[in-house]
Amino acid sequence: MGFLNFFKSNFFKQNNESNNKQNNKIENKAIPVDSSFSSFFSGLGAIDISKAMNIPAFASSINQICESVAMIPIKLYRFEETKKGKFTKEVTDDDRTTLLNDDTGDTLSGAEFKRAMVRDYLVFGNAYAFINKARNVTTQVDENVSEKINKRNRIKTVNYSGIKSINYVRAENISIISNIDPIFKDYNITVQGKQYKPFEFLKILRNTKDGATGKGILQENKELLSTAYSILSYQQNLVEKNGNKKGFIRANTRLSKESMDAIRTSVEQLYNDSERNIIVLNEGLEFKESSNTSVEMQLIENKKSLNNEIKSVFGINQDTTGKIDYFSFFKNAVLPVINEFECSLNRDFLAEKEKDSLYFAFDTKEALKNDPSLKTRFEAYKTALDANVMQIDEVRFMEDLEPLGLNFIKLGLQDVLYNPKTKEVFTPNTGQKVNTERIEYVGEDEKRD
Repeated sequence: MGFLNFFKSNFFKQNNESNNKQNNKIENKAIPVDSSFSSFFSGLGAIDISKAMNIPAFASSINQICESVAMIPIKLYRFEETKKGKFTKEVTDDDRTTLLNDDTGDTLSGAEFKRAMVRDYLVFGNAYAFINKARNVTTQVDENVSEKINKRNRIKTVNYSGIKSINYVRAENISIISNIDPIFKDYNITVQGKQYKPFEFLKILRNTKDGATGKGILQENKELLSTAYSILSYQQNLVEKNGNKKGFIRANTRLSKESMDAIRTSVEQLYNDSERNIIVLNEGLEFKESSNTSVEMQLIENKKSLNNEIKSVFGINQDTTGKIDYFSFFKNAVLPVINEFECSLNRDFLAEKEKDSLYFAFDTKEALKNDPSLKTRFEAYKTALDANVMQIDEVRFMEDLEPLGLNFIKLGLQDVLYNPKTKEVFTPNTGQKVNTERIEYVGEDEKRD
């Protein structure tokens, strides 16, 4: 962002000098036609979400990441460890996955809910959703409730979690009341004057230091976004003025105040009225077009660089040809958001007794099925299996797949196996087993006899 500071400092320096000269000319025989570009840096105010979403690079980055996350289903897995080993199994009979993917119980669908949460997370650094739990219920439900849930999900049985709905709350409607203890931090969440405990909300926070509030891109990159919006406003101003360049009207003789006011009014109408595209100058008046400053020329040259910097803030990087690799985009921009989402779900959407055996995860297999690194990962698995470092069920566990129950190590017939505990040598090719402690050494003399 060094060129931004250089851009502003040099621009104001050049315009201050040019404005002083112009003011002297105005006092004598010149009338200014257009205001300086520096006026766009002053008076625009602080950057906010409505202004930032007008920046194409910012809006497109937000939309790409939100849509990518919204299309990925969230699944619930159960982790178990038995005598046969560790394995994970997808839980398909839990109503919480329906709340997250299909019907939230609120006015938003599952995709709209994920889209809204990710947007608030990126822009404001804070995404909140109220977990609407039914009071005085257990995990067992009566037949009527179970039948109603079964019809909606079209499955035989449903584990009722006691959560009626998950309600998205806009970040600007949330207030945090925290204590002052820097070690044992605690806080309450306030919505329209009503206080709630932290465990009543699903919270996804970006770059947080207190676990209650985060910092979004809008707050961390105000200067970058403000500069981009200023350039956008400058371009809009040129369009509104029909592309007419700024300049001066020079008079051979000193003009009266009435003449200057009349010329100023005509020029303003020329720039502001799209229907009027001509002005008549009397004899002795000459319009002199002002040339673009070097900073104004840099606006065009650095616009692409500025857009790339905004995208890089989101983790979206272009190659030398200007293209964005999908898998690079997914890993650098989408996966970090998914990881934060999963951590928050496992913390706030699971009961304490469930946290040792259940976990939520986005199913990214479909999104990454053509990822070049997938081939590399499975080649590493194959090497580990061939070297007997891993077993098949251990590989399936790492891929969130159910075990096959194959607790065997693959060996060749040419191998000889030695058990250091029993001191036995087993030859699979012949099926013979020999105890090394019982083998007597036979010398060369005894062999000749």
